Formats: sequence, C-alpha cells, structure tokens
Amino acid sequence: MSGSSRLTEEQYLELLKPMGKELSAMARWVSETNQRMVIVFEGRDTAGKGGSIDMFARLLNPRQCRVVALPSPSERERSQWYFQRYVEHMPAAGEIVLFDRSWYNRAGVERVMGFASPEQVQDFLNATPQFERHLTDDGILLFKYWLCCDQEVQEERFLNRLDNPTKRWKLSSIDLKARALYDEYTEAREMMLSATHTDYAPWTLVDFNDQPLGRLTLLRDLLDRVPDTELPLAEIPWPPLKGPPLKERFGVLEPIESYQPPAARSRARAH
Repeated sequence: MSGSSRLTEEQYLELLKPMGKELSAMARWVSETNQRMVIVFEGRDTAGKGGSIDMFARLLNPRQCRVVALPSPSERERSQWYFQRYVEHMPAAGEIVLFDRSWYNRAGVERVMGFASPEQVQDFLNATPQFERHLTDDGILLFKYWLCCDQEVQEERFLNRLDNPTKRWKLSSIDLKARALYDEYTEAREMMLSATHTDYAPWTLVDFNDQPLGRLTLLRDLLDRVPDTELPLAEIPWPPLKGPPLKERFGVLEPIESYQPPAARSRARAH
C-alpha cells in the first residue's frame, strides 16, 4: 500500500475480498446482459488513480475490462474534434472501460498548465454535458469519480516517488510545476463540477488521503449504484480424468532451475 493508512494490508485485503466477489458478479452481469460501462478516474497527481484502476483490473477479465490511458495528443489529433480520440475507446456490448484520466484533461491539466486557451476550455465545458448525454442516452453506464487529497499528503507522495527508484518513472516535469498550482487545480475542478455535474452523468468525490480506504469507498459506491447483478452460475460439465494425473514430460529442453531466495542460496553454498 502507498502511504499511511488506518488499515493494515491484512485488513484491507479482508475488506476487499467480499467486494471483489461482488465486482466479479457485476462484470458477469455486464457481459451476459450486453451492458456497456465506462468508469472515469480523475484527480490530482498522486491521488491514487493508478492504484484504484489496478484494483479493478486485477479482479476482472482482461478480455472484458480495458484500461485507457492516452498520451498527449498528436499533431493530427489536435486538429480533430476534441472528443474524437476518446470516442474510439468506448465499450462494445459486454465491456467495461476504465479511463485513467479522460476528456476532462481539458478542464484540468490543460487549463491550469496553459495547454488550452480560455475559449477552448469554455467550449469544452459547454459541450461536455451534451456529449455525455449522447453516451448515456445510447445506454452506456457512465460513472465519474474525482479522487481528492490534501496538498500535504500530495507532497508526501511526490517525495516518495522522488526517493523510490521503482516509482521515479511516475514523476514528470508537469508534476514539478503542479506542486505550485494546488489552488489553481482546485479552482479548475470547481468550475468543471459546476458545468458538468448532471443528473444523468453525476460526479462522485472520494476522499483519497487514505488510499486503501479511498479504494474501498469508491468500489462500494460503484457496486451500490448498479442494479442487482447477481446472476446464477451456469452449470459446466466437469467429468473426471480418464486416468491418474500426468506429470510434465520433457524431451528437447528442461525447465531452468527454480529461483532460490538469497538465504536459501547461502545455506546451499555452506553445505
């Protein structure tokens, strides 16, 4: 787990277990009833979007659940209708799509960092409710989550990335600039919520100062907002094997030697 939490790893996993079963049942309901589901994850840098998406992705069938994390638009994409490159990633029947950031980049990082003009931002805010109305009118189940964290917590997480070689890749030049623009991101978020929080595509804000607790809160909210998704498991014939279980046989190549932890290797050398 990243950062401090009121939950131990064991407590978190124990609480996640029953909801994981519900999530699997929900995914099966999406598949068997040909639903289409989009879940948007937005929030400040370090809020916990990646960990939340990973929680979903680890529990769901990768053939059914896709994660969309688009890079900066190409020169060609910048000349297109703004929503165009997101539309092609919308789900087909039976699919769940998780957006790690989304079309709301324009209302957040693009606005704050000056990558979009005030006129482009305002056009986006005017157009987004209509865009999302088309999605939901077509039957897409759209859930939008904003992950919240205080600046003190954000700074702790930035420092963790800075000092941890396995997380250093998460730092970017934009992150360095964003540290000084906490209030500007707050203002951008409030303007975004005011313009795009609708009854057919509402926003849900989740406190992610405690990331494990935030992930559980988000998952519980999602599960509570979908219909009763409990479907009976289909019977699958499973006859017994025709003989005793077989062991692997090798002719051309043998498996490499199994990994030994350092302590075991030291003991082996001593003997």
